[in-house]
Amino acid sequence: MNDKPKRIKRAISGWVVLDKPYDMTSTQAVGKVRWLFSAAKAGHAGTLDPLATGILPIALGEATKAVPQVQDGTKIYRFAIKWGSATTTDDAEGEVVSTSDIRPERAALEAVLPAFTGTIMQRPPIYSALKVDGERAYDLARAGEAVDLPPRAIDVDAIELIEHGGEQSVLEVTCGKGTYVRSLARDIAEALGTRGHVSVLHRAAVGPFHDQDALTIDRLEALSLEERDALLKPVAAGFAGLPEIRLDAQQANAVRHGNAVLLTGAGSPVSLDECWVSFRGEVLATGWVEFGQFKCRRVFN
Repeated sequence: MNDKPKRIKRAISGWVVLDKPYDMTSTQAVGKVRWLFSAAKAGHAGTLDPLATGILPIALGEATKAVPQVQDGTKIYRFAIKWGSATTTDDAEGEVVSTSDIRPERAALEAVLPAFTGTIMQRPPIYSALKVDGERAYDLARAGEAVDLPPRAIDVDAIELIEHGGEQSVLEVTCGKGTYVRSLARDIAEALGTRGHVSVLHRAAVGPFHDQDALTIDRLEALSLEERDALLKPVAAGFAGLPEIRLDAQQANAVRHGNAVLLTGAGSPVSLDECWVSFRGEVLATGWVEFGQFKCRRVFN
């Protein structure tokens, strides 16, 4: 008979900016953090491959409602391309499918990078979570089925060469939602007449969250529950960069019930595509402003 007391789940809300360790899935990382905080609800803002490290924003409680805003934010990745071999997965996890003796010169690599900035078309890796006829592409690929993923438009703000060597080069890319760094590495290699795959991948930023904000699982495990709570970022941290509108008590009460409110006072916006409203520092809702009225998209408790 197991007399161990049942762990009580808490209605706690906020962000844990996790430095996800190598060889752990994003789902495993969320489960571990949820357990460490005894949180009733948890989710993450943007999957990281198991072999990747770095920023995995984990939302607890009400912060899960802000996941779309964080997920849509700009991302920064630092990655290494290993020259001379292409793999099934476009990273070190896959089997080598083709090789090349060509090792690009630094000048040649720098010359092709501008072609990979701006809005470009990218073919996602077949080992990805994208769905094909309701099935995950990676499940079909592992089952040996042919997977055809059409190219998609992605936004790459900047790409910079950090280190260059004969066998691998390190780059940093600033990009938008939906960018696959594995595809970027594959395509850069092909543009240089060789083959390549990602050998190291680290995500340094997601939206408002950066490396300097990150906590390791080891650090969290070493703390008491109260100390962990003190490190939680507020729900509103997910909205950094979005316009905030502060409401009075009467407006706040209306928004809590999902009602639209007329914004009054000097400087009140007439039109906004996306914003959030607060009362005494607490997040009330996300939404938009139309004809001077704030309209709710998601209401927070």
